[in-house]
Amino acid sequence: MTLQDCIKFTNENPICYLATLDGDEPHVRALGFWFADETGFYFQTGSIKEMTHQLEKNPKAEACFYHQEGQIGTMLRVAGSVEFLTDRALKEKALEERPFLKNFGMIADSPALVIFRIAHGKAHFWTMADNLKPKEYIEF
Repeated sequence: MTLQDCIKFTNENPICYLATLDGDEPHVRALGFWFADETGFYFQTGSIKEMTHQLEKNPKAEACFYHQEGQIGTMLRVAGSVEFLTDRALKEKALEERPFLKNFGMIADSPALVIFRIAHGKAHFWTMADNLKPKEYIEF
């Protein structure tokens, strides 16, 4: 598997679960993933969310993407440290592709609109066929 396989999988399966830490307590939540490309795995959220504050204190995170295939499916885990992005063009893209954000009063210059990505880290796929095999990591 390659980084391109990870990008394709995440873009085709955009509901994911993101794990963060609040002190020493783990927190996992379901998210509507934004997109992935060769520069990273991109997420959008709001500054009011606890997740944002948790990531500011500890940027290490892991996202888990899943595709159901019969009774057992395929899982992809993507782990790394998040980078917060303030690029106006990226925020405008988020508003264009996610028009529901405007319903929350968000605009490109709004500090409430938070964009972050995992640009560097490691990923691995899992299927039941691979269950007992050592993990094969994809570094990115």
